[in-house]
Amino acid sequence: MKKIQMVDLKGQYAEIKKEVNDSIQEVLETTAFVNGPKVHEFQENLEKYLGVKHVIPCANGTDALQIAMMGLGLKPGDEVITADFTFAATVEVIALLNLTPVLVDVDPDNFNIDIEAIKKAITPKTKAIVPVHLFGQCANMEAIMQIAKEHNLYVIEDNAQAIGAKYTNSKGEKVMSGTIGDVASTSFFPSKNLGCYGDGGAIFTNNDDLAHIIRGIVNHGMYKRYHHDVVGVNSRLDSIQAAVLNAKLPHLDIYNNKRRDAARAYTKALQNHPNIITPKTVNNCDYVCDTCDCHVFHQYTLKIKNADRDALVQHLQNKNIPCGVYYPIPLHKQKAYLDSRYNEANFTVTNQLVKEVISLPMHTELEPDQIAFITKTIIDFLDNN
Repeated sequence: MKKIQMVDLKGQYAEIKKEVNDSIQEVLETTAFVNGPKVHEFQENLEKYLGVKHVIPCANGTDALQIAMMGLGLKPGDEVITADFTFAATVEVIALLNLTPVLVDVDPDNFNIDIEAIKKAITPKTKAIVPVHLFGQCANMEAIMQIAKEHNLYVIEDNAQAIGAKYTNSKGEKVMSGTIGDVASTSFFPSKNLGCYGDGGAIFTNNDDLAHIIRGIVNHGMYKRYHHDVVGVNSRLDSIQAAVLNAKLPHLDIYNNKRRDAARAYTKALQNHPNIITPKTVNNCDYVCDTCDCHVFHQYTLKIKNADRDALVQHLQNKNIPCGVYYPIPLHKQKAYLDSRYNEANFTVTNQLVKEVISLPMHTELEPDQIAFITKTIIDFLDNN
């Protein structure tokens, strides 16, 4: 059995080495390193893949979120509702823009933002909702869009972990994640399902006017060289990263299917253990079937019940099995985002999840013997402790 990696970027690269190298070589030969042809080619290819009118590449996923909010014209003091159980970048950009973050609890089964909690958090100052499509599947976007419509709110999808996932609405219609709200952001960090070999990100929207504003913001507020029409930033996807992404995009569905295969194998081995709750989906899609497309498993995250999660983490590490706790501290308890407005009674799910969750190795190169070893190690530990 080969060494187990949390994310096996070397193995993935080996499979597409020629495609990646050839794509990068084109950039080196043209020396068009910023906003070159490869960036525009990738932009167009991603627009086609997602079925969205506008993709605006930028430097990273955090910038993408910030620029999306800037493009919507949100003002200091405006309240933005988002999930308490997620990575800090989501709330970070809200604070950086002097907006007011309003953190709410999440669903105990799928970890996405809780719909009833959103409704309770809305005030006259609320201007936007940021659902995070956590661990690889969409939040309940139909309900969120309905709430936004009723209260005249913007919806900004944080799609950093779910690119390629499909959301099925109540009519049975399938829509790509990141194409439902007013605007969406994504990250191309190397470990993402579609990752480059450095930092990268993008913003998606079907709104022509908003896309125009955002294109200026990412490039110092310029639409014409040295004419600064809006306050902007310097956030551009460089051509070498675009070249990598262009080579990998045609493989994205294959990558996501391989992740689902690994998830099915994990679940088959672990689902009947009394101390383990395996992942569930927003639409109760049974991802153990071959036709499931609602979850792309950026992470495969278990809940450990009535057992010592932290001891299990240590045991796996002792067995050279990498794992992660995403996330160990709720955002409302992070020093940077403490706020007297928050009531612990409103975060019962998140406060419990941080004690229970554990994410197992998940990538396109996982092999059956590795999964068998990982799951056996988990079961043996739980049965004997």
